Amino acid sequence: MTAVTFFTEHEEIVGFYIAGHSTNDDKDVEGKTVCAAVSSAAYMTVNTVTEIIGADVEADVEDGEMKIRVLNKIGESQEILKGFQLHIKELAKQHKQRIKVISEV
Repeated sequence: MTAVTFFTEHEEIVGFYIAGHSTNDDKDVEGKTVCAAVSSAAYMTVNTVTEIIGADVEADVEDGEMKIRVLNKIGESQEILKGFQLHIKELAKQHKQRIKVISEV
């Protein structure tokens, strides 16, 4: 299962942590697709926040894990981060056994 934790401060999303895989089986096409969807959305979010908005982030990316915290321009990054959160929540509704969403303050 893939767990996505959102970090918030003062009711703003300041980052997220993704851990795990939606599949452990190379033949599980649906699981691989879900993993790819989560990864693609996460990378697009981080690239947009850093390259388009120009925010600095603290990032740690390893196999099966990604942790991102926005260090500045948090307000300007909200629409992108909220869009990512909405996307992940919708994926989680469709794939309840593969994605878990956690909100953390």
